[in-house]
Amino acid sequence: MTDTWQAIARLAGRLEDHSTLPREQRILLQLLKIQEEAGEVAEAVIGAMGQNPRKGHSHTWEDVEAEVCDVIITGMVALTRMNPDAAAVFERHMEGVIARDMSKAEGATAH
Repeated sequence: MTDTWQAIARLAGRLEDHSTLPREQRILLQLLKIQEEAGEVAEAVIGAMGQNPRKGHSHTWEDVEAEVCDVIITGMVALTRMNPDAAAVFERHMEGVIARDMSKAEGATAH
């Protein structure tokens, strides 16, 4: 299995090599790409639920899963383009989320 962060670094590097824009603009556009991908999740959910009168059931829940994966990948690429040590940044953030969640769970059981 390919190391996820190594694959993300390759994707980010390819995008960096392709663009001639200043760094700030490259990052901004990558961040906007997250929103574009999130819109595709919404479109897939609407299609999976058959709620677009013009298209009917145009997507499956597997399509929704794939679109959610695209959002995650795009976010990871954005983080990598912002900070080459993205894996460590993410790990520190995740540790904070886990600690916060655990403290809330412990507080809820103490009542």
